[in-house]
Amino acid sequence: MSGPLPHEITRVARAITAPFRSTKHDNESETPEKGKSAQRSEAKRQEKLEKSEHRQQEQEELEQRRRQEDEQAEQEEDEETKARYGENNHPHELCSLGQVGTLSEGSEVNFRARIFTQRRVSRSLNFLLFRHQTDSIQGVLSRASPHMIRWVQRLHPESLVHVTGTLQKPKDPVTSATISHLEVQVYSLHLVNPANDLPFDNYEPPEALRHRLSGRVMDLRHPANQGIFRVRAMIVRKFREALEEKGFLEIQTPKLQPAATESGSEVFKVQYFGRTAFLAQSPQLAKQMVISADFKKVYEIGPVFRAENSNTHRHLTEYTGLDVEMSLKESYRELIQTMDKVLKAIFAAVQSMPELENVRERWPSKDLVWLDETPVIPFSEGIQMLRDDGREVEEEDLSTRDEIRLGELVKERYQTDYYILDKFPANARPFYTHKAEDPKWTNSFDIFLRGQEICTGGQRIHDAKELRASMAESGISEQGMEEYLAAFDLGPPPHGGAGLGLERIVMLLLELEDVRNASLFPRDPKSLPARPPSLPHPEADTMIPRGSEEEYPPVEKLIANYGDATNTSWLDDRFEIWRHSSGAAVGFAKQNSKFAMIAGDPLCDTRQYKDVISSFVKYVRKDLRLTPVWMLVSDEVQKVLGDKMGWRTLSCAEEQRVDTDQHHGTANRREARRVEREGVMTHEVIEPNEDFIRRADEAIREWQASRQGKGKQIHLTEIKPWIDREHRRYFAAEKEGKVLALVVLAQLAPRHGWQVKWALDFPSAPNGTIEVLVETALAALSGPVTFGAGVSERLTPGAQLSGVRAKFLANTYETIVKNLRLGNKAQFREKFGVLGEGVYICYPRHGLGVLDL
Repeated sequence: MSGPLPHEITRVARAITAPFRSTKHDNESETPEKGKSAQRSEAKRQEKLEKSEHRQQEQEELEQRRRQEDEQAEQEEDEETKARYGENNHPHELCSLGQVGTLSEGSEVNFRARIFTQRRVSRSLNFLLFRHQTDSIQGVLSRASPHMIRWVQRLHPESLVHVTGTLQKPKDPVTSATISHLEVQVYSLHLVNPANDLPFDNYEPPEALRHRLSGRVMDLRHPANQGIFRVRAMIVRKFREALEEKGFLEIQTPKLQPAATESGSEVFKVQYFGRTAFLAQSPQLAKQMVISADFKKVYEIGPVFRAENSNTHRHLTEYTGLDVEMSLKESYRELIQTMDKVLKAIFAAVQSMPELENVRERWPSKDLVWLDETPVIPFSEGIQMLRDDGREVEEEDLSTRDEIRLGELVKERYQTDYYILDKFPANARPFYTHKAEDPKWTNSFDIFLRGQEICTGGQRIHDAKELRASMAESGISEQGMEEYLAAFDLGPPPHGGAGLGLERIVMLLLELEDVRNASLFPRDPKSLPARPPSLPHPEADTMIPRGSEEEYPPVEKLIANYGDATNTSWLDDRFEIWRHSSGAAVGFAKQNSKFAMIAGDPLCDTRQYKDVISSFVKYVRKDLRLTPVWMLVSDEVQKVLGDKMGWRTLSCAEEQRVDTDQHHGTANRREARRVEREGVMTHEVIEPNEDFIRRADEAIREWQASRQGKGKQIHLTEIKPWIDREHRRYFAAEKEGKVLALVVLAQLAPRHGWQVKWALDFPSAPNGTIEVLVETALAALSGPVTFGAGVSERLTPGAQLSGVRAKFLANTYETIVKNLRLGNKAQFREKFGVLGEGVYICYPRHGLGVLDL
């Protein structure tokens, strides 16, 4: 269809936009007619509500019974007896359980501890096991009133209590307590803080590691875990002490890097103000740069990130690295000797720790064996030992099984759990490793503990030309490595370094079986599981049963919980809001006493779509006697209307989205520099004050006046930047007190992120200002952002729509888009790399003709 726009199509275009012109309607409070589906859903909600009320009633009865017992105790007991138990109110000076163990029989004690477990013998006798960190002692409660004993027996394990009493000798040593030769005759016991909703029994914890990690805070309270992390702290302390005695300086290097540190390891990418950065795989590059700065000897204790999908017992995606770098006088043997002495100092300190007994109760282990002179075995000799043992191994990096077997062979030959494997092949080392005289090998080594590698080290290349050649040979680009390479152009001294994994040392020293046991809150490829985003307003959850007298949650909160861009238009006066009994909402506008035009998905959980949509459609048809037309809806809603209810559906619009985590700032850098030279400041307005609002409103009025007479303007929403400010963010471009551009973001459901609700480029703004301001807003966000609905290139038929009808609609749509220039907005949005996600128009098969559509 070419030539002038036909009269009929012009009328259709006006009809499409009519319901979204600013006409006010009084809000109507209507109750939908419930069908069988709605009745079943209501019955299920009622059943849940009744069960909840029943549980609440049982809890109230229990509390009532306990209140009666407390009232009885209040009447029967004297003040001295009452003071012996209850809520904590003792200001006495406390001693630790460790100190208690050093006291003699008959001593009065006053301490705070957790109830590890209880043995409820009778109404007049109760045994408790008190625990604090790595220490524990038995408590006997017998010389007390029945009310006090009953009250104590009600306390949950892991509750924190304040105890006073007298030490006495038990009949037999208490094997379950670390203080086995004494017990406490409890005089008073007060509750400091109760422990509720325990994930498992910590006295007899589950074997499954994943189960224990699901309740990690409680798991860490166990004496064995308390011992592990004291050992870990000792390792760090001795590492630091041993190196500082040798003149090393502690440094802290950045963990955000412009490029990957090493070849062969996956890296975590992060968005860095519109650019890509990487979490450091090691402090390797920075350590070498510091040596070039003549720091001579340095070490670092800090996090290391490896994005390797290794679900093994000895790999983590984040661990604590113990790193060393030093200048060399003659040979990298100086580095080997340094690391050897540091590790032996650590081993000796750990072996003398009393906490080993706590750990060994849960994870049995043998004392570590090492020699005064550590075996330094050439890599080729280690390979030959494995071949002599019948294993087929190549001269390349060892597998875990080969490492473990070689450790067993070394133990048989040298009687040691600790040795060094030297002169690794070049194909098993990163680009910065210095070659040996024979370039097949390198001046590098690994250190092994109980048959597994704990340290990798070696001499580094210090010649800039040789380093660049090695990078090229390894396929590593110099892009992003300019700062690193510049340090070598300045002439660093010969140097070498090593890196150790703290968690792996702890695991192997204590024979913990899994490295996760040595990490407070371990991170591996299965950590941080994907979960549905939590609702910003849990009180507005439409899945929670609500009583008939409860108020509906505000639409603003429903939009933040469930909404997409189209839903934000419901805050305009022209939309009426229908409410479902669950609190869900649907926004619509009446047109010509014939249609109810609905824009956007229902505001509710997606699992409620079928029920809510059915109820609303019945309300529109029966109560309003109008024909419903649903516009700009998601594929989920389209399936309910098209597949379940037999409506015709089509798509001629798309939600235009961008993922800010993958967005790299596509706005022209030249524009950004020009805007900056013009003296324009772009920034976020955290709390718009009256002065800013006044200046912004003036600019909006000027902008609106400048657009008069520019042809048809089609907007789904009015420009009202200051409504619902709880769910808005504001960005402005200003110069000399004048607002030149304004971007307003609206908070949507967590899965949709934010909407660029308005991006207003005012008449006096320099070219490119609005693009720069939009980029500023996108850089401040994480996750998805939508620019709202825009036109598709073509109309796509959906359910129940085909043949001549579909062809006519497609041709009509193409003419409307062309003549009304509806694609202009999409062209602006394409500058920011938006991707289209189709949305649908849905209408019933009867009651709506082609010209009506």
